[in-house]
Amino acid sequence: MRQLAAYMFLRKAFTRQPFVAIIGIFLAGVIFWGGFNWSMELSNTEEFCISCHVMQKFVYQEYKTTIHYRNRTGVRASCPDCHVPQEWNHKVIRKIQASQELFHWLKGSINTAEKFEAKRLALAKKVWASMEETKSRECRNCHDITFMAPGDQRKVAGRMHEITKDWQMTCIDCHKGIAHALPEDFDPDAVLDLIHDRLEAEKADCRQCHKGMAGGHSEDG
Repeated sequence: MRQLAAYMFLRKAFTRQPFVAIIGIFLAGVIFWGGFNWSMELSNTEEFCISCHVMQKFVYQEYKTTIHYRNRTGVRASCPDCHVPQEWNHKVIRKIQASQELFHWLKGSINTAEKFEAKRLALAKKVWASMEETKSRECRNCHDITFMAPGDQRKVAGRMHEITKDWQMTCIDCHKGIAHALPEDFDPDAVLDLIHDRLEAEKADCRQCHKGMAGGHSEDG
């Protein structure tokens, strides 16, 4: 009945004063859009992220010890810079997905240090999988490998960036634990082992990374 009443009201408005009705709908749309965009931006700030006790007490404290929080130039990457897409359509999707996080907040799924540590690996893997799916999109907003100057980097770092570019790898494939502590059950050397095995299979020159090598073999052996 309410829908029918609203329909009849709009029909009468368009019939009697079409110009006023169009202006009214336009203004209502502007107000709705402004409110929606305002709420989107409000929830896209570091202050909003750490207003949650769990975020403030656990992951935020880890982040404060990293170069993304404080560095020589003062250029920071805050929570939404890494975890929320800049593109509007991807941002809306991410906000919808985040609604389930409110459920777990209400449920108290990780409201203690013990609960958080027990789920750290599962939570980290979920974030890593998302970043792998988007090819480290949020990282590449600041770090674009196509504009890196490997010659200005440390030798091993520059060579690794050149290799991973050829292999179509992205930031998160190697750079886990950049802003937060790694889970205890995670092996940080696993990725390096995979890269090393692939380099060996491709018969790469070991001297590109290892000092004290002659002809691709250790001087000791």
